[in-house]
Amino acid sequence: MRKLGQHFLLLIIVLLGAVAVVLFFTPRLPDSTVLVFSEELTGSLSEGNENIDIEPQYFASGINDSYTGLRSWGIKRGKNGSLPSADPGAPELLSKYNGLYLGDTNKKKIYLTFDEGYENGYTAKILDVLFEHKVNAIFFVTGPYLEQQKELIRRMIDEGHAVGNHTVNHKSLPRLNDRELEEEVVGLDRKFSQKYGKNMVFLRPPKGEYSERSLEITSRLGYVNVFWSFAYDDWMVNRQRGWQYAYDKVTQNLHNGAILLLHAVSKDNADALDKIIEYAEANGYEFGDVFELQELARGGKE
Repeated sequence: MRKLGQHFLLLIIVLLGAVAVVLFFTPRLPDSTVLVFSEELTGSLSEGNENIDIEPQYFASGINDSYTGLRSWGIKRGKNGSLPSADPGAPELLSKYNGLYLGDTNKKKIYLTFDEGYENGYTAKILDVLFEHKVNAIFFVTGPYLEQQKELIRRMIDEGHAVGNHTVNHKSLPRLNDRELEEEVVGLDRKFSQKYGKNMVFLRPPKGEYSERSLEITSRLGYVNVFWSFAYDDWMVNRQRGWQYAYDKVTQNLHNGAILLLHAVSKDNADALDKIIEYAEANGYEFGDVFELQELARGGKE
């Protein structure tokens, strides 16, 4: 009986050892916030298209109409400093609900925005560069980022940046009903206000997906939807191509009133940012105060 007990104990030890070895060599699964950003933008990055999804499961109301229909933000890049072209009718729709994707196109001004779904170790460096150049930006954060990165968010606020709303869970807003949509947006703002005593003004719809309904609801709640006039596939952390690639992509697409979308998870962006700012300023561009975008979107109406 005693020998049986010893054999059983030995078996348990062997099994525990095997489990430990398996756990040690098994790759760590990505955090859920990382998985959410595996395909950050569904709209077109370089080619213009209407890109309205006609499948009924993509409409919160179940009705295929232009009010509830899901749209993915898409732009066709301009060349040699010319302005990009947005999908037909999209700029007018944004303007109707106090949203925007460009600043004042009569001025050589650029606005920087960064999307922050999760922290990948580069935001502090980005903040250092912005502080050195006296440039501010909008950092669009999600619920997990708000909870997990208190020191970085405090730096953003203290150093004069805007903290924007990228929703609690990074869900496509047009696919939610009215109550769910409001909770995704206002729920994040409420937590931000409780922690920092401020409210969010700027909203970036996750994945660039929107509808007239989502624009109307969020505008009525007091938010300015900020889209972009330039973006590239920089959110793919396993496909970084070096600072020179990021530098070339951005500097070749500068234009008046540009609202640049960059992802802070990108090592390339962090490494290139200093040189991007220097290039832009050397070529006559000024980095605008991002808080100007609120008044610009609302036409002076607060």
